[in-house]
Amino acid sequence: MQPSREKFSSKFLTIIVMVGAAVGLGNVWRFPYMMGANGGGTFLLFYIIFTALIAIPAMTGELTLGRNTRSGSIKAFETAMGNRFGQYIGWLMVACYMISSSAYLVILGNLLYASIFAGTTGFNACSTPEYEASLANGWMQYTFAVTVLLGTLFIVYLGVVKGIERVSKIIVPLFSAVLLYLVVYTFLLEGATDYMVEFLKPDWSKVNSDLIFAALGQAFFSLGLGGTIMVIYGSYMSKEENIINTATSTALFDGGAALMATFFIVPTVLIFGLNMSQGPTLLFYTLPQAFAVLPGGRIIGAVFLLALFLVAFLSIVATVEAVVGSISERLKGENSRKKIILALLIVEVPMIIPSAHDPDFIGKVDLYFGSGMQIFGSGLAVLVITRFLSKFDFLHEVFGSVTMKCHQHYYLWIRTAVPITIFIVLATYLWSQFTA
Repeated sequence: MQPSREKFSSKFLTIIVMVGAAVGLGNVWRFPYMMGANGGGTFLLFYIIFTALIAIPAMTGELTLGRNTRSGSIKAFETAMGNRFGQYIGWLMVACYMISSSAYLVILGNLLYASIFAGTTGFNACSTPEYEASLANGWMQYTFAVTVLLGTLFIVYLGVVKGIERVSKIIVPLFSAVLLYLVVYTFLLEGATDYMVEFLKPDWSKVNSDLIFAALGQAFFSLGLGGTIMVIYGSYMSKEENIINTATSTALFDGGAALMATFFIVPTVLIFGLNMSQGPTLLFYTLPQAFAVLPGGRIIGAVFLLALFLVAFLSIVATVEAVVGSISERLKGENSRKKIILALLIVEVPMIIPSAHDPDFIGKVDLYFGSGMQIFGSGLAVLVITRFLSKFDFLHEVFGSVTMKCHQHYYLWIRTAVPITIFIVLATYLWSQFTA
């Protein structure tokens, strides 16, 4: 344990920071296009079920692992699993997040460019081709991604309280207000309600291993699970904070943001006859077409894209903090964090290049590391913490009490049903890919 380890300032700011880490790319970039590609309401139903029954318990496990060990992933897994094997697992989790962050930085760079373009030039029939040509320029994407990386590392350098907390308590309320306004605005458009209702109708023919894997992956991606972010954020939590309340509150805010983003994006896209199943390009190519013909589209587009960039920026800050915080714990000395930040800059700058020049590469990174490895890492964290701590210690850490019967049932659920479900879904998906 590090005696001088920073902690979140209050319970409220703990939730704000975790909501900031969870909301962002997972909710506004990823959630609507995942729904569009996987049957709309069918995907939403499985997402809600997985969030309530699997993701929230998994989040409590990750937060408990972090707070109990007062460590990031590497030391946390090492403490709970033993020096050699646990250290390897921790390094694997951190490496996966380094890889995924190289792709997500490109998406953040594209968002920054799109918000600037929307506010200065605006989307219309004449300017949209110029926008799409610039967005297809790999080196332009690379430049904006590196710019975002520099800003991210600066916030991480400032630390938990002066950096992450300070920007989170500004951005999260701002994003919530903008999103609420846009949802109200959208449903005042003629036909918006009908399109949304039709989109939400379940299509049971879409149910297969791909959809189930996608819904579980979305639940984990959306909450920032994966054995890294929530582990290190848990290590910054006060012992007085109730972990189950924090996890549930974060999930409710996160799910609400995902639904509000969908309630804005889906009707806006469908009203103008555009395609909801465009995949990862939905946000950058399909929505600008809608902004070009939407009444007040220039202002709406600029405000939405800027607000989205800011909240997504918090997600990448959380990812980088998980990497920097975990690795710096392995080094001794006051300047270890500064050294890791500089080293991460040197490593990430070339890692960004493939994603900046190949959109399909982003999709592959998102699938393997944004879904697959996050599910695996979170499942492993749950397995580890429920076997490292006794039932008494685990329940006391999560609830502050072990006396209620429901707490005993919860322990049994998270110790058995949660990891079993995670690994069955993961194995089923992998089998379907190999046998396809």
